[in-house]
Order: sequence, then structure tokens, then C-alpha cells
Amino acid sequence: MTSAPPISRRDQMLVSPQWLQAHLDDPDLRIIDCSAQLIIQPVGASRVESGLPQYRQAHIPGARYLNMATDLSDPTGAYPYTFPSDAQIAGVLGTLGISDSHRVVLYGSGYLGSITRVWYVLHTAGHRSVALLDGGFERWQREGRPVSAELPAIRAETYRVRRRPEHIADAQTVLATLDDPRSCRINALSREQFSATGGTHYGRPGSIVASTSAPAREMVDPATGSLLPDDVLRAQLAAAGAWAAERAVAYCGGGIAASTTAFVLEMLGHPGWTLYDNSLLEWATRPELPMQPGRLDDTTGATRS
Repeated sequence: MTSAPPISRRDQMLVSPQWLQAHLDDPDLRIIDCSAQLIIQPVGASRVESGLPQYRQAHIPGARYLNMATDLSDPTGAYPYTFPSDAQIAGVLGTLGISDSHRVVLYGSGYLGSITRVWYVLHTAGHRSVALLDGGFERWQREGRPVSAELPAIRAETYRVRRRPEHIADAQTVLATLDDPRSCRINALSREQFSATGGTHYGRPGSIVASTSAPAREMVDPATGSLLPDDVLRAQLAAAGAWAAERAVAYCGGGIAASTTAFVLEMLGHPGWTLYDNSLLEWATRPELPMQPGRLDDTTGATRS
């Protein structure tokens, strides 16, 4: 008898609506609706609009609701989306009836970054099995799959955090990479923001010096809401220098768009990725940290003066 082929990383980290519907009654599965919309501001952090009202009207049966901005950001942090403490993570997830041994599937509608940011927090907290619903709630509804307004019965669980600190970078860590030829810095914002030709900025327009552009929004098929095929994603990140670097630092405005980049780097097997927590919300407001407005190099995505 021939053995089944190994499950790809993509199939481990993205589950289909068909698979999820077939496992709705699995007692070891926890489903989390992470819907939240970012309302862009001209300067500074986006305003986050909760998806809780929509969740209460219709959600995947059995799903809990969690907001990355209010539930999984440090309320005492100097910036809006600072990575939470271990105690906060354990408290929020335990109260939702989630233990570190459950298989977790995240989904949402609208902005993918609100979902991948929750993935990033759980993954960095050491959760072993957490995936995204491929195509999100829009695809689920498009395929006519069941929805419910009934809130699930929840029994509190104990959640144990096993933090992976290598996935969290601070400003000093990023500054040190500027002199390290084995590192690259990948900006997940739009190309207009990267090259300081338009869009929101965070105090100083532009990008961290010596960084490259790989917009998170270009990693998603706008027609389906699904991530693009692996070979396309790999090529995008190759153009940004990810595969030539031992350490790839993803950053954006506040660590949300870059969480999509982090998800893709993990899915494609990059061994040394990290995410700059607070990103340009911090970097752009500290004048001693070097930025480069520059001009977009259409070939490499790098800035040049």
C-alpha cells in the first residue's frame, strides 16, 4: 500500500470551506471570527471598526468573536497595536474556551490583516495548530454554507503561552539589521506609501532606510479573497530579497499588514522571519531612526535617493 502524500504547509495553514463544514462538530476544533475593518486616517494609526455587530447577526456555527485591536493588543502599550502580554493572551483565549491544545481556525470578512494579525499573535504565543479559512467568510457565504446567529456555549479553558520571541522585533533590533548583509527589511504597505508618493503616513512619509517593497494587498486575489498561489507569492518575496536573507523583517504602519507578510513567509517555509512590532507608528515618530522617502525602483522595489 502506498502512503498518502505529505500535507503541504499551505494545506496546514489554509483550510477550505468544505473541510471546515465537515469538521464543525469536532470537539477539538475552535473557530474564531476575527472580522474588523480598518478606517484609514490621513496620518497615523487607522481606526478599527469592530465586526461584532455583524458577527451577532450571522457567523459560522460555533464560532467565537475576537477583535485583534481590543482583545489582542496591549492596552498599556505606547502604540495602538503593541503585542500583548502572555497573561493577556492566556486570559482572552481561556475565557473564549480555547486551550493551547485546540486546533484553531480563524476567519473574517473584509480586511485580511485583521485575521492574520490574530494568527501572528497566536503563532508567536506558541500555538501549534492555527489556520485560516481560505477565502474568508465571503467565500463561505458565496458557497451557501450554514450560518448562525446563535452564540456558542463556552466553558473556560486554561491556555498556556509558549512565546516564540524570535518573531517579535523592536526598533533596536531593526536598527541593528541595517549593518547586517544577511538581513532584509520588507515593507508591506502600498507602493505609494513605500515611495512616499501618496497614502497614509505615520509622522514621516517613506520607508525604513534600505528596505524593499512587497505590498500585502498584492498577495491576495481581489476577485476571490484568497491568497495567490505559492509560486506567485514566492516570486513576490524573492523580488523583495526575502530568500537571499537569513533574517526577513516584515513591517508596515502598525504591524497589521505585515502580519499577512509574516503568514506568507511562514507558509512558504522561510526559516528566519520576524515582525517589527509597532512598525512605522514608532519608527517614523523617532527622528533619530533613519527613513528614506526616495523614489521607487520599478525593477527591485527598493528605494534610491
